[in-house]
Order: sequence, then C-alpha cells, then structure tokens
Amino acid sequence: MAAEPGSNQSVERALTVLRALAAGRTELRVSDVARATGLGLSTASRLLATLEGMGFADRDPVSGLYRLGLDMVSFGGAVLNSHPVHREARQTAQDLAAELGLGVNVAVRRGDRLFYLLNFEGRQAPRPFVLAGQYNPLHATGLGKALLTGLNGDERRALLPDATLRAYTHHTITSHEQLDEELARTFARGYATEIEELALGRACVAAAIRDGSGAVVAALSVSGALSAIDLPVREIELVRSVIEAADSVSINLGYVGPAHVVPQQAVAPGVMS
Repeated sequence: MAAEPGSNQSVERALTVLRALAAGRTELRVSDVARATGLGLSTASRLLATLEGMGFADRDPVSGLYRLGLDMVSFGGAVLNSHPVHREARQTAQDLAAELGLGVNVAVRRGDRLFYLLNFEGRQAPRPFVLAGQYNPLHATGLGKALLTGLNGDERRALLPDATLRAYTHHTITSHEQLDEELARTFARGYATEIEELALGRACVAAAIRDGSGAVVAALSVSGALSAIDLPVREIELVRSVIEAADSVSINLGYVGPAHVVPQQAVAPGVMS
C-alpha cells in the first residue's frame, strides 16, 4: 500500500485497517487484515494492537479474531448527529416506517455510489443488520435514481462510465440510454421506482430531497419484499407517502421551490415502471 504524497503514512495505514475491519466478514484474523490491506503481517498486528488499546478494535480472547471496537459507535453517532439531512429526516423516516410497516431509507451520494445515512424497518420489512453506513450503486436502486436526477446527462456519463453500469439482476439498467429514459420519467413524475434491479424479490419507491439552494442533496425511499411493497395495488399510496415525506425534509432544509404534485394515478393502468 503506497502512501499518497504529503500524507501521514501511519494514519493512512491505521485507517486502512479500520476499513478492512468494516468490510466483509465481521471478524478477521491478523493475516486476513494483512492480506486485505497489503501490509506486512507484523505491521498489521502492531496496528491492530494499537487500535485495540484505543478502543477502536476488539479482539476475541478465545479465537484471537478482530472486529471493530464499540468506541467506533461514538464517532459514527457524532457524525450522523451533526449531518443536517440526518437531523431533519430521522423522525420523519421513523414515523413513516411505523405507519407503512415497510423499510424507510435515507441516502446521500458519495462519489459514484449512494451512502445510507439512516434506515428504519417496519414490521413487514425486518433486516438482520444495520443498513446505515453501507454503500450501493446509483443506477440499480430507486434511491440512486432519485439522487441522479440532480445531474444532467453529461455529468452522469462522467460520473458513471459505461463499464460501471453492471447488471445485478436481469432487470438492471445497463446503458445510459436506458438510464436517461428512466431518469426523465423519474424527474417528470417526481419519484423513482426500483423493481428487482439490485436484488430479486425486492422493490422500492424513492423521491429526492433538496436543500435551500434547490440542489438534490439526498433521497428517501420505502422498500421491502415484492409482496409487501405490492406496487400494482399500493403504488399510489406509497408514492404519496414518499413524496410528502421527502418534501417535508426538503422544507426543513430550507427548500422553498415547488413541490411535486402527487398524481391521482401514479402510473397508467397496466403499466409497471
């Protein structure tokens, strides 16, 4: 692992170790960390011991495996509590999950991926893990499509080269021509849908969140299993709820522009988008 010019190599290496612990399996051997980071075994071991002493890594006394330390939660909580979108969206998302019984997610764009700021699970959409802090592709998710409406076609192509539009299922959009059409539809109606494009058996409805300047800064979605989302029956209901929630957060962020009018019929009869 080569350090960037002007960087502090020790800090960079320690952060690389933390990233290795945050990715993949929940517990790793020293050799796993060394392999994932490109560090020597002794360097990885020394860094892990230092991180353990600082509370940023924990070592199982029986297995000797390492995982992230609980002190990391304090940092994560402080970051989220200071983020304006998280502050304004948290209660709205929690209430919506309880009302609909579905998962409610809020994400921002970080480079060419979306980053989950928060998620709440309704009774029909339980998850065995915390989604906040994870990444997903922009082109294969409803949240990502909503976020991409803040960019024009040239900006999207610069951000997402053709090779990055990989297929996750046979429903995934894999060309910019398809993406342009989908985003034009998303922008015109004020919401995005995703049906089995990232994972089979899953679907979501999402809408963009704007700040006081009118820029798209985040997106909010409801998601769950196909049977729970049931778009042929529930699309109008879910679209209204998602747009109203996203608009509420936008207003709290200072947005004063025109809100999307929720259509009486979300899609034409017999058409699934």
